Order: sequence, then C-alpha cells, then structure tokens
Amino acid sequence: MTITPADYLTTKELADLLRIKERKIYDMASNGDVPCVRVVGKLLFPRAEIETWLGSARSGPYSAPQILPNTFAGSHDPLFEWALRESGSGLAAFFDGSHDGLDRCAAGDAMGCGLHIHESNGWNIKTVADHMADQPVILIEFARRQRGLLMAQGNPKAVTGLQDISTLRIAQRQPSAASHRLFEKLVSEAGFDISKLSMQPTPARTEQDVALAILEGKADTGFGLQAVAVQFKLDFLPVIEERFDLLIWRKSYFDPAFQTLFDFLKSDGFKKRAAEMTGYDITNLGTVHYNSACL
Repeated sequence: MTITPADYLTTKELADLLRIKERKIYDMASNGDVPCVRVVGKLLFPRAEIETWLGSARSGPYSAPQILPNTFAGSHDPLFEWALRESGSGLAAFFDGSHDGLDRCAAGDAMGCGLHIHESNGWNIKTVADHMADQPVILIEFARRQRGLLMAQGNPKAVTGLQDISTLRIAQRQPSAASHRLFEKLVSEAGFDISKLSMQPTPARTEQDVALAILEGKADTGFGLQAVAVQFKLDFLPVIEERFDLLIWRKSYFDPAFQTLFDFLKSDGFKKRAAEMTGYDITNLGTVHYNSACL
C-alpha cells in the first residue's frame, strides 16, 4: 500500500477542520502543539495522528460499546501474533500501527490493541490516559523488546549507528506505526532532516515487511525488531529497548477469549518461544501499568 494524499492533511484542510485560521495552524506547528511533518518547506499533518490528537482532547461522560469484536488491533508483534494463533483463543488481529489501533479500540472496533508509543517518561501510559480518559480500560505489559537497525547479513554498508544512515535506502513504516514516529524522533536527535533521507516510497506495513525489503534489495536498512532480524538471518544493531503493552477494555479482559490467551501467555510453551525468538524480555508480563478509575 502506497502513501496517498488522503493520508495527510494540508494546512488549509486542518484549519477548515478545526474552524480556525491557517496562521494559527502554523503557530501550533511551530510550538510543537500538533503532529506534523515538514517536507520541502511544506507542512503536512498525518491524518491518523491528527485523529489520535483530537481524540485525546475529548471530555465528558463516555459509555463503553456494548458489543466488542473479538479482534486485537494496533502494532504488529511477531511473538504476540504467534500467541494469538497458538493459544486457541479464537481472537482475530488487524495490525496497522499503534495509533491506528488506539483509534479502533477507542471507537469500539476492537477489544484491545498492542501499543509501543514512546513518551518523555516511558511508554504508552500518558497517551492512553489522554486518549481514553474516563473509559474502562486496562494497560498490561506484554514484553520489553530490542529495536534497532536491520541490515543485510554481513553488514555490507558497515553501519555502526544512526549516524551512518544518511546515504542509505531506508525501509519506512506507515505513519500510524509508533516505530515510524520514534524513528523520526531519533533521526532528528541525531541531527538529520528526515525529509532528505532516502525513505522507500512504499511503507512496510509489518515488522516482517521491513526485513523483506532488505532481503529483496529494496532497502539497505530499516528500524525493526531483533526478533525479526534473527528470523530472517539479518544483521542487527540495537538502538533502544521499548515496552510493548496490551490495552484492553475491562469488560473484554474477563471474556473467555482473552482469558484463554492470557493463560497461554503464562505457559511454559510461550516462555520457550519468547526465548527462542530472542530480543524479548517477558519478566514483567502481566504488570498493570494503567487501570482507568471508570467502572
């Protein structure tokens, strides 16, 4: 799937949506008050992130959806995807990034979602508290994961860190993926203008797609998981340890489907698989990081 104009709002379109002047949009972007990207001197606003941003400003009472589909949305994780299949829970999955999953969960289109949204003091908690305030949800730790740069076997481009990516072809994720947003942040901190990097035009929709782009020679590197690098026999350079959490509606937490999955996550078979895949630390699996006060 390629990026289309529908994936981004222009300054005028966002101003019309918010019913404010374009000058105010420029001021908000300059102050870092609204999600945006700058490309060849033009401001663009990722639609998925704008929807999440608007949802975080919601106030007032909220009624949880009465019927929730047995579907998990959000970020793609190969170990979690394996567990969904092997547990026999009957849960389906639709993985299109943390921000997309958060929107779907909030709208009642999924019973839960996987998140790894980087925040100034950690992962996921503030975003969930802001986006789903006063809603009966629980945020549970799944695993800590090693994320970094994937390269072809033997590291032919001699990559030693983010400082070496300026001349490389990079497999990028879709705007709704938290890894894409984190990569932009880390690249900016490394002193690069991401708009000047050679980002591949077709986004990698899953972690495996990043690896495949490198294996097929379409990209030199990508920001992905150690577990995927091992699976596809790629070289891996660690950059950050992240926390992958499961956000779930409280009513769904007690459903037989999720309890079947959760029981499987505590099994010896799951622990063995996590160790085999490498790049995972499941020591704190099940730790509750956020539990809404809403009953």
